[in-house]
Parts: sequence; structure tokens; C-alpha cells
Amino acid sequence: MPPAAVELLVVLPTYNERDSLAAVVAGVRRSLPEADILIVDDGSPDGTGAIADALAADDSHVSVRHRAGKSGLGTAYVLGFAAALSDGYRTVVAMDADGSHRAEDLPALVAASRAGAGLVIGTRWMEGGRIVNWPAYRRWISRGGTWFARALLGSRLRDLTSGFRVIQLEWLRRIDLEALDSQGYGFQVETAWTLERMGCPVTEIPITFVERADGRSKMSLGIVLEAFANVVRWSWRSRSRRTTAD
Repeated sequence: MPPAAVELLVVLPTYNERDSLAAVVAGVRRSLPEADILIVDDGSPDGTGAIADALAADDSHVSVRHRAGKSGLGTAYVLGFAAALSDGYRTVVAMDADGSHRAEDLPALVAASRAGAGLVIGTRWMEGGRIVNWPAYRRWISRGGTWFARALLGSRLRDLTSGFRVIQLEWLRRIDLEALDSQGYGFQVETAWTLERMGCPVTEIPITFVERADGRSKMSLGIVLEAFANVVRWSWRSRSRRTTAD
């Protein structure tokens, strides 16, 4: 178990992020010097794993888990969350390793968590939230996906697809991580909605989301379709259970 003063684990899934990873890790260390960082690399062919190993060798707050190949964002987070639970952390931070989530926004998210929120979401679609350099179609996918998920799932959250979040482990351990079945960005919707239904106190904090300057986006049609299909399936399952209970 980490010392009591070290309560935070930041999980950074990576796949081909060699141009951004070092800067992201440095930003996290500046903004949250007390936090540990776990990099989960999916066998990046561009050498990201070697960069992660070098960062870990130079800083005891950084560790790395290597996976054999690209296994999906969802399973990378499940691995990171399971590590946080088994190692005795109190809080886990999820964020992208491509620079789109600004490290300088971390203190506000962590402060909200320490104030009592079980889940804190860095939200783009609220007053004070901004997106920089995103093309129109990405805005449409994000806003449309959030609207669609909110409507079908009955959620009040304003940015269900945001991957920038802080979770208290006391709430995360109530989720059966192995039962989560989203491989792509639908994982963000699934975990937030699951916690919301459990009665987890949720706070949304406005953030500035910056389109990545290096590398290529992992967004694809397959990821969008997976999230769409899963939202429909979760909605149907939830309604069926309510009907059976009635």
C-alpha cells in the first residue's frame, strides 16, 4: 500500500504516443507532484513503451504495464483501475496521454474529489468548458453522442463521453470491472452511467479540451458504432429490468 500522503494514481493508456507522452507525464508531475502515474502501453510499434520505461527509470512515481498488443481503451483502464484497487490507493485519475487533457486542470478536478465527489468529470459541454482546434465533425460526434446517451439512459450528466475524470476508489470497488464490456470510448459512458445509477455523488468541472498536436486520433467509425450499439443495449436491458421488477 502506498504511503498515506500518496493517495492518487493517474492512469495513462498509450498506443503510439511517443511524441506526447513525456510532456504529459511532466505536466502531471508538476500539477500533482504527490501522485503516482501508471502508463499502460498496448505494445505501441512506434516505441512509446521504451519511452515509458525510460520515464519510469528516472522517476519512482512512474510505473509501466506492457501489453502484447492493442486491446482497447476500456481494458487498459480496467487494468489500471484494478492496480489502483490492489495497491491501496484512495483515488484514481483517468486521462488521455495525447495532450488533449491539460494537466493544469487536474488540481481543480482533484479538489472536487476531495470535497466529497465520488466521480468528477472534466466537462467540455458546460459553461466555462472549451474545445480548441476540433473540426466540426468531431464536435458533432461528441455532442451528438452525449445527447443520444443521455436520452436513452436517462442520465443527467453533461459530458458522458469525457475521458478526463477522477474516481474515488470506495465507489469504483462497487463496480464489477470484469463485467464492463466496452472496448472503446463507450467505456467512458458505461462507467459514468453505472456510478450515476448507484447514487455516486458526481461533480462536473469545466475544462479546456485541446485537439492533439502530435500523432493520430484513435477515433474511428468502429468505435462510434460500438458505443452506439452498447448504449442501445444498456438502455434496453435497464428498461427490461424495471419492467420485470414492476
